[in-house]
Amino acid sequence: MSHSSKLARRAFLQRLGHLGIAGTAAPWALNLAAISDAAAFTGGGDYKALVCIFLNGGNDHGNTVIPYDSTSHAEYVTARGTTLTTAGGIVIARDRLAATALSAAGLTAGRQYALSPNLPRLKALYESGRLAVQMNVGPLVQPTTLAQYKNKSVPLPPKLFSHNDQQSVWQSSAAEGSTRGWGGQMGDLALASNGGNSLFTCMSVTGNTVFLSGDSALAYRIGTAGATAIGPVTSNMYGSATCRDALRTLITGARTHVLENELNTITRRSIDSQVTLSTALAGGSTFLDKLPTGSGLGLNDQLRMVARLIQARSSLGLNRQVFMVSMGGFDHHDNLAAGHATLMTRLDDAMAGFNAALDEIGAANLVTTFTASEFGRTITSNGDGSDHAWGAHHFVMGGAVKGKSFYGTAPEAVAGGPEDIGQGRYIPSTSVDQYAATMARWFGVSDTEMTQVAPSIGNFNSKYIGFL
Repeated sequence: MSHSSKLARRAFLQRLGHLGIAGTAAPWALNLAAISDAAAFTGGGDYKALVCIFLNGGNDHGNTVIPYDSTSHAEYVTARGTTLTTAGGIVIARDRLAATALSAAGLTAGRQYALSPNLPRLKALYESGRLAVQMNVGPLVQPTTLAQYKNKSVPLPPKLFSHNDQQSVWQSSAAEGSTRGWGGQMGDLALASNGGNSLFTCMSVTGNTVFLSGDSALAYRIGTAGATAIGPVTSNMYGSATCRDALRTLITGARTHVLENELNTITRRSIDSQVTLSTALAGGSTFLDKLPTGSGLGLNDQLRMVARLIQARSSLGLNRQVFMVSMGGFDHHDNLAAGHATLMTRLDDAMAGFNAALDEIGAANLVTTFTASEFGRTITSNGDGSDHAWGAHHFVMGGAVKGKSFYGTAPEAVAGGPEDIGQGRYIPSTSVDQYAATMARWFGVSDTEMTQVAPSIGNFNSKYIGFL
């Protein structure tokens, strides 16, 4: 192939990738991961997977991980700007938190937190050592104080408090429009361990996502019911096998024009990958398959598919995988008390059920699951809800997690402390880069490669948090 042809091919693939990130569907539901060249790699025989649960809308961490010691809870009541008897208030009374109060390892003496009363199963996982709480994590370019924030004397993450931009910053360290995420960058580095099967390294059960996009590893999108087939070439077209075969030849056959040939190669690989996945998933089941499906259970359905894919890891010949699932509805500017409680119940059921499914298939120690969200929310109330903020508390779950402990630095005060830029919006004390780097090192990324995953990690004295 000539130099000019190579350049044209590369530009063609890049443009297809950009269309996919933008949410534009390629013909016949063409899967973007099929664009990657299948190359022969060698690697070890162990298996590890990371599963990101993204809480779209900005989770209200103030009613997820709640100050419980009497002094801090009183500050929490005051900060949320409402009394326990105010109609429409967003405070959770202390007597409702006794059953979900957590052992306080990793906290300053005297401090204690409880989980939402709608998270009893995560409380049990925490006390069993399978769950850790990461305090006040969010996007940072470098450690930042309140004075530096006010004076704008250090670089800050772009477009703070914007939903779309902060989703992108969390997932890729750059604002909306970024084409590479830290999950995909880990996928790039892990391709060598997946023995020639580059298609299924990064898998999304929640549509297009920049988190899983790398240079070579691109997100393979799969539905909760399995891989999506290109219908007209996998079943008779207009009732005719002849039409089906003619179309298949047309869209998969070799061509003399470099770009036409590349598109047909991609399409052929997409068809083959759907067959490979469907075969691998056939007959597989997990604990989650015994649970109900349907309205309000989307996260359950997504994690069910992730569990089945992990169960099929040997038949797919994989040693490293990164997955993404998501749940929406967290933008609680109003109706926080009722709406957030419902979402917490669904998160509790889904995460605990996924843990049980991993136990059932013998993969609990091989998989680390973590939550993320574009930002936390204000500790102060707007009357019936909370508004966009910055740092937030998150969960890390798995058999390899050093659980039953808090990590990072809790806010010094519920509101008005040295990390509060106003309205109980915390400057993160732990960066997303540190959060990502900790998981990447467990995943197998070396120190010398870490800036590929976490580009600002060199700005932090403590690169790894310690929950794995």
